[in-house]
Amino acid sequence: MNNIYIPPIVKNLLIINVLFFVAKYVLRSKGIDLDQYLGAYYFDSPNFSIWQPITYMFMHNDFMHILFNMFALYSFGSILESRWGSKRFINFYLITGLGALALQWGVQAFEVYHITGTPIAHDIIPLELLKQGQYNPAVYNESQASTLAGTYFGGMIGASGAVFGLLVAFGMLYPNAELMIMFIPVPVKAKYIIPVYILIELFLGAAQFKGDSVAHFAHLGGALIGFILVKIWNDKNKNTFYDYYE
Repeated sequence: MNNIYIPPIVKNLLIINVLFFVAKYVLRSKGIDLDQYLGAYYFDSPNFSIWQPITYMFMHNDFMHILFNMFALYSFGSILESRWGSKRFINFYLITGLGALALQWGVQAFEVYHITGTPIAHDIIPLELLKQGQYNPAVYNESQASTLAGTYFGGMIGASGAVFGLLVAFGMLYPNAELMIMFIPVPVKAKYIIPVYILIELFLGAAQFKGDSVAHFAHLGGALIGFILVKIWNDKNKNTFYDYYE
């Protein structure tokens, strides 16, 4: 264990995420919902605050949520930070996290526009009634009311968007690295499994299964921005990138 090396940015991100997670449950016992203040709400929501696009990345829903994200951050982030250096790595992490939120907002804005005719509709829809599950059937059907209520009062939390950016970057830079995947008994190369994972997220986001509260388009947003950044940086720094991780 004494030989395990964790680069400084990854180490600090791990610590910050754990501290936020502990604070969430400590404050919850005192009647304070930290998710409401630090989770990311739709930009037209009355619950939106300017700091949320950053703070949402450090909040998590439950133990398994933070466990998987932090394990991925440690596993892939340590390799990428060692390759890029701390400054480039933290820029990548934050930009992909912001890109994840941007795509999620874009999808939500499209849904709100499709229902109301404008993506900024807080003045023309009965937000308080929708929050209580009430709506006028002559104006909105049940599905539309549920979409509007979820958009305006459902916050997004988690580092998953940035983590998806790390996954894509790792797959692009180390395509032949062999990964052990749960329920698959043999190692699979990154260039095969990561695109499949992205396609699954795309399917789940488009399908919108009832009861699915995962922000799949945020995952895709982080993946997309990660792809774009690696392509840009690769063009400018061809001599600093390797073809394999061995």
